[in-house]
Amino acid sequence: MTPSLTLEAFRSRFILHQPLQQTHRLAGRHAAVLVPIIAREQPGLLLTQRSHALRKHAGQVAFPGGMQDASDESLIVTALREAYEEVGIDPSQVEILGSLPAVTSSTGFQVTPVVGIIPATISLRINPDEVQSAFEMPLAEALQLSRYSSLTIHRAGIRHPVWLSIYEDYLVWGMTAGIIRALSQQIAF
Repeated sequence: MTPSLTLEAFRSRFILHQPLQQTHRLAGRHAAVLVPIIAREQPGLLLTQRSHALRKHAGQVAFPGGMQDASDESLIVTALREAYEEVGIDPSQVEILGSLPAVTSSTGFQVTPVVGIIPATISLRINPDEVQSAFEMPLAEALQLSRYSSLTIHRAGIRHPVWLSIYEDYLVWGMTAGIIRALSQQIAF
């Protein structure tokens, strides 16, 4: 049985257990994703399935996000801009709680997960060029560490440990699963 987790409990745990932040910006290309928590008494986690027409990561489950533009003032701005472009989340409707430490993507980007709360009444406007669909997973279920299995992938002779989980008909794996696990570990759920 999935334990209960209220929105206020999540908010308090996240704020009280702020992750260690890097004291300097990592070199390389930068990107950000929005980790949208849906504001319900029992909150949800908004995820997308990327368009099958995309060249990279086609059909994968992901958070809305992408590469930092030169005009973006911060990685939070990047996450909000990308979420607006991909699923129509108005930046003014997002309550930013903070960020998790950056992770390195398989394509070499330093990706910063930005955690934000969005209204339950928000209307999504999916950009079909980038997103196939969007779905909600109960946050308490998403944050159960026991949902995730480890897998080692060998790419170009290098071992890459990844996490994976299945929710309904969706395979949640790689960086997305790793970000959810990091969030779970951070709030000690």
